[in-house]
Amino acid sequence: MQAPTRLDDGAYHDGMRRLQDRFDSRRLADRLADRLSRRAFSGDDRAFIEGCPMFFLATADALGRPDCSFKGGEPGFVRVTGESEFAFPSYDGNGMFRSLGNLLVNPAVGVLFVDWERPDRLRVNGTARICDDLDPLMGSFIGAQLVVRVVASVIFPNCPRYLPRMAVAERSAFVPRAGYTPPVPAWKRFEVFRDVLPRDDQARDDSASARAHCPTSAGPR
Repeated sequence: MQAPTRLDDGAYHDGMRRLQDRFDSRRLADRLADRLSRRAFSGDDRAFIEGCPMFFLATADALGRPDCSFKGGEPGFVRVTGESEFAFPSYDGNGMFRSLGNLLVNPAVGVLFVDWERPDRLRVNGTARICDDLDPLMGSFIGAQLVVRVVASVIFPNCPRYLPRMAVAERSAFVPRAGYTPPVPAWKRFEVFRDVLPRDDQARDDSASARAHCPTSAGPR
């Protein structure tokens, strides 16, 4: 992978500049953009991203109304697939498609990767596109409904000083993985939702194997 590509001028808009000038941080902001911001992933970026079991995804609709969601999986569920691109699977959710629906009308995204144990974090802003079954990654993302590819416009580390140091006590039992069938989330068994679940949702099955389950442990590995 090539060395990180630095940003050109134009990293900040007028609103940012006004506050930088108010607090006398314009010079610092310019130095940070020059030294730390980039458009290509470094080897360290790749290792960090692919080691994260979660990230936060910010999107907006066509009118700019924001939405932020948590995306989780086994470490490695996010993959750096090119000099400035990463991809992740979209798993079964609540059916609202707030994040992915936004991408269809506004592809701009802001992504925050966090390592709570070190602690450390990395931000990636860019544009995203939704890929269908023809995407070559679909077959390797167990349990994916869709694949999302993000092309970075800016990559930059963030000061972790306000991050609490936390350790992962257990992985989610609901994350798909090879040779394992995740349990049905309890809310899908609530009477108020059962009649409107998608046709192929396993929670519609009234057999004993599709019982409600809300585990307190990560389940079998």
